[in-house]
Amino acid sequence: MRIARALAVVALAGVSFASTVTAAQAAPADDPARQIVVRDGKTQPVYDYTKAVREQVFVETPVDSDRDGKHDKLAVYVTRPKETEGSLKVATIVEPSPYFRGTLDVPYHPAEVTDYPRTAPWSPPTGPQPGQNYGRMYYDNYFVSRGYAVLAADTLGTGDSEGCPSAIGNDEKTGMKTVVEWLTGKAKAFTADGKEVKASWSTGNVAMAGKSYNGTLPVAVASTGVEGLKTIVSISGIASWYSYYRANGAVVSPGGYVGEDADLHAKVVLTRKNPQVCDKPIREMETAMDRVSGDYNAFWDERNFAKDLGKFKGSVFQVAGINDWNVKPKNFTDLWSALGQHHIPRKLWLHQAAHDDPLYVAEQAWLDSVHQWFDHWLYNIDNGVMRQPKVHFETEPGKWTDYRNWPEPGTHNVTLRFGAGRSPSQPGVLTPFWAPGFGQRQDFTDDPGRTADSLVAGMDKADPNRLLYVSDPLPRDVRISGAPEISVQASVDGKSPYLSALLVDYGKDNRITGFGPAKDQWCFGDSVEGNSGCRPKYQYSTAQTDYQVVSRGWVDVRNRHSQEVTEPIKPGQTYSFRWNLEPRQYQLKAGHRLGVVLLVTDQDYTLRYPAGTKISTVLGLSDIKIPFAG
Repeated sequence: MRIARALAVVALAGVSFASTVTAAQAAPADDPARQIVVRDGKTQPVYDYTKAVREQVFVETPVDSDRDGKHDKLAVYVTRPKETEGSLKVATIVEPSPYFRGTLDVPYHPAEVTDYPRTAPWSPPTGPQPGQNYGRMYYDNYFVSRGYAVLAADTLGTGDSEGCPSAIGNDEKTGMKTVVEWLTGKAKAFTADGKEVKASWSTGNVAMAGKSYNGTLPVAVASTGVEGLKTIVSISGIASWYSYYRANGAVVSPGGYVGEDADLHAKVVLTRKNPQVCDKPIREMETAMDRVSGDYNAFWDERNFAKDLGKFKGSVFQVAGINDWNVKPKNFTDLWSALGQHHIPRKLWLHQAAHDDPLYVAEQAWLDSVHQWFDHWLYNIDNGVMRQPKVHFETEPGKWTDYRNWPEPGTHNVTLRFGAGRSPSQPGVLTPFWAPGFGQRQDFTDDPGRTADSLVAGMDKADPNRLLYVSDPLPRDVRISGAPEISVQASVDGKSPYLSALLVDYGKDNRITGFGPAKDQWCFGDSVEGNSGCRPKYQYSTAQTDYQVVSRGWVDVRNRHSQEVTEPIKPGQTYSFRWNLEPRQYQLKAGHRLGVVLLVTDQDYTLRYPAGTKISTVLGLSDIKIPFAG
């Protein structure tokens, strides 16, 4: 991440039905036996949200992540129609999250490397914890009145839950799986004073939904194959944590969070009572994630949910921001590809914003779509949602188009080779033909103190701290759809083991520069004190710029054969390096030029080793393959 004609009333006790059910007279509004109301192929807002049942329960999990000799309990806040106190049974939407009690301020790991990458000093928090706030959700404001229960579940080690956070290690995944099992009658939950609570109001049909970490937890739980989980909505979710914190052996940061790593996320959300009990498990994470080599190992394999998605028997509605450099484009592509490989029913929305919820990008259109999705997968309403195109893409602010799949069907790779410029003071050329200066070498020296923007600017001149290759003006509009692949023949001499590549669109244009709240608000759902069904409207901001970085990618040259194995590099020896840049869906305009910039340090993403690493590349034997459509 981010819709039968007559009034129909049907009793839902876990049985399937079609949207062509026979019309019936609705029960009086105050009758607790009143059932789900479906009109025009969708559930109707007939239940009073202000009178909903609100309760906290504690689901007993089979894990002991804090190692106190007792099963960890997860805190779950339930909001359901008051009619479920009678005979009404409803489907459930679960939003799992470590954030309902906010986050802590902890030190980021140093990005500068002297001898080897180090972690920042840390101790468990001792001061007052943030306050609990379940009002950050919006599914309850919209869906409870339409006959759904909505649950907010604190992950292990956060909020009122026991246990320890772990960046969705096995215990955290199993713990959240148990919430689904409670809703299907296969696990136990208790009140704060120890009385058992059964989800007798549940049909056993469950969805999980959320954004970012909250959108990754549903993927993790789906990978367990737990019975009852019919669908997930993953907004800016992740299929493998390795692709979030690493890239081809390189230690990389999510955009804007230099120095973050998996252990740091666990420290940030450690908001449970008595957090000191998690000291040892979190320190074990510091070592296991291996910030020194960056290799894929057992720690990352445990957090690779894509490999187990074949166990999932439900569906996935996926949403991503095409300009999200926090959850980078490879993250949504990895998930989308895994779903396709396992033939899982799927739908994808791609918008032009960054790490943003589709509620702000598309407003009511998003609610209509996800409403249709939940109605179909949780109440078996035949509303045509699975006959719609798979991919809905925002081509520019507020304008959308549909595709049969992503990348676009019919996409083909074009290879552009790196060649010499007209003079040493000019950048090189990017050409589909024979590269000028074939076999010659071009050198540059790393300066980790320079930003990528300072190295990308200046298309018309050479620079000692990068290499730049620029195409002729494009003869027509064309789209990039997929992941560019770069191949470099080069020697590496110095302390930094990294190579970085940026794909750049050069040409004056009015481009998106941000997405944020405007002055106005809009109301989409019901409100109670502390939990509003209103949100600020958001809008795009634009400005004329000379260029835009389209994609970027990184490799640790010691992992040139495998992300699992570090192999030493001999100074002065030429090697072949091949790696993918981040996948993109991007419109290039006629008259613009494509550029490829080779760097060592990409300051906002990679570790920063001491200055002076020298790269010597071979022209004609280095190129980039770009997937073009249109």
